[in-house]
Amino acid sequence: MNKPKMGFAVCGSFCTFARILDELRVLAEAYDITPILSEAAAHTDTRFGKALDFRNKIEQLTGKLAITSIPEAEPIGPNKLFDVLVVAPCTGNTLSKIATGVTDSTVTMACKAHLRNERPLVLAISTNDGLSGNASNLGILLMRRLVYFVPFTQDDPAKKPNSLVADFSRIDETAQAALDGQQIQPVLC
Repeated sequence: MNKPKMGFAVCGSFCTFARILDELRVLAEAYDITPILSEAAAHTDTRFGKALDFRNKIEQLTGKLAITSIPEAEPIGPNKLFDVLVVAPCTGNTLSKIATGVTDSTVTMACKAHLRNERPLVLAISTNDGLSGNASNLGILLMRRLVYFVPFTQDDPAKKPNSLVADFSRIDETAQAALDGQQIQPVLC
């Protein structure tokens, strides 16, 4: 039986990378996954690890080379590569670009190319300004057809009152619902 084809885009919320790898292990059982890395995810070494190590792990888990440039991401649309595209983590920067139609990175090109086929886009946000600077972008995308959110909550209301983070363990559930044209509820937990 053919597995649904999933694009799995990773942006630079580096503190979530270990959780993303855990979820990919589970998702790889049910989906044929192609990894997509933002420029930050593909090339930035941080206190959370080296970029090349992360890339190697994600490619090993999926069995595919990562898409890491705009030219590599552009054929996603014309070739209808994915049934569903997940962006996890979706940073505030990427969230704002998707909301306003800016296509200047590997991940935003992947999203634009995928959405042209009217197929579901799933966003698992991780942003320090979701309830401040990016609140309007979040609102725009919550109302947009074909854009679905992994349920999210405040990251640390006492120390980071504007920060939001998705419940990454619900990516599969959200993707399955999105494939059926449904947003799981509640979105804000």
